[in-house]
Amino acid sequence: MTPEDVLPDALLERFRGRAAAYDRDNAFFHEDLEELAAAGYLRLFVPVSDGGLGLGLESAAQCQRRLATAAPATALAVNMHLVWTGVAQVLAARGDQSLDYVLREAAGGEIFAFGNSEAGNDSVLFDSRTVAAPLPDGGYSFTGTKIFTSLSPAWTQLGIFGKDTEARNGEGELVHGFLRRDALGYRILDDWDTLGMRASQSNTTVLDGAEIPPDRIFRKLPVGPNADPLIFAIFACFETLLAAVYTGIGERALDLGVAAVKRRTSLKNGGRSYAQDPDIRWKVAEAAMAMDCLYPQLALVARDVDALVDHGPQWFPKLVGLKVNATETARRVVDLAIRVSGGSSYFRGSELERLYRDVLAGIFHPSDDESAHNTVANAWLGPLEA
Repeated sequence: MTPEDVLPDALLERFRGRAAAYDRDNAFFHEDLEELAAAGYLRLFVPVSDGGLGLGLESAAQCQRRLATAAPATALAVNMHLVWTGVAQVLAARGDQSLDYVLREAAGGEIFAFGNSEAGNDSVLFDSRTVAAPLPDGGYSFTGTKIFTSLSPAWTQLGIFGKDTEARNGEGELVHGFLRRDALGYRILDDWDTLGMRASQSNTTVLDGAEIPPDRIFRKLPVGPNADPLIFAIFACFETLLAAVYTGIGERALDLGVAAVKRRTSLKNGGRSYAQDPDIRWKVAEAAMAMDCLYPQLALVARDVDALVDHGPQWFPKLVGLKVNATETARRVVDLAIRVSGGSSYFRGSELERLYRDVLAGIFHPSDDESAHNTVANAWLGPLEA
């Protein structure tokens, strides 16, 4: 099944037609989500036997790349559901059935979201500012603040984690679970008024003793880096699908830039198309070459995840390297597209103007530039000496 089969041109054009209004009104993409659900898009990773499309990470990433060419904020938010279903699929492929129920529940219409990000937590998945307090029945209550919670208006289950500071003889333990929408003890702030990616409605979620029962607690891990398959699965799906969205933004920007160059004419050069201007041609070529390097990297990393390739300690450098390359390449290509498109792209309502704002969000997603470079340097050079 190709991305064109999953997202036909007519469907893609409807998403593109709504994107500007969502951005202008700072509104959630309710219509897009309804159509994606009806098309089976939220079941990309669900096995065919359970009513899903049965795709792997490589095919899902190409679908996300295609969706992002039309509606980047929609694609970015849907990523958070696909991350969890992808994690379940990646674990299952490696013999870990602990999250199989996520795939079954996604088949039944549940919408998962990713609620792990915390302000000031640069340890990401290896520590938490959220307190996870054990309850007598084996469940936990969570108190803390989660930021950038995409799909805030629509999720039915929010994946979160927090730290039980008393566990493991006081060394602490990170507790992962799914919070149901009908649970008590949390609130969603109406605080998403951002430069770009506005339709994602990634509001702040405040946990104030939110309780998760024992059957929805799915992992307890030590504080700090560890080799649990869950950590690999989250990084693999999060970084790859994120890279796919920004690859789609770069792809769309290049197409818009090429169209603008062919359309624009130069009075200085007797009305000839800017497509005949050597300086403009150089910029378009630079953008195209940058994208040509990104497409195979995205495909190969995702393919290796699907094929269970063992890259050992090089896996995390490959994943964070893909994310940074995708987000930085997309920023560079959008900038070049604006440069060749002229002043019209500076006006509100221009698609390139919106892409220029949307693409900036890439610098804030983990792993950030500094963390990624540290990961890659450690893999090749070893850790810094004490």
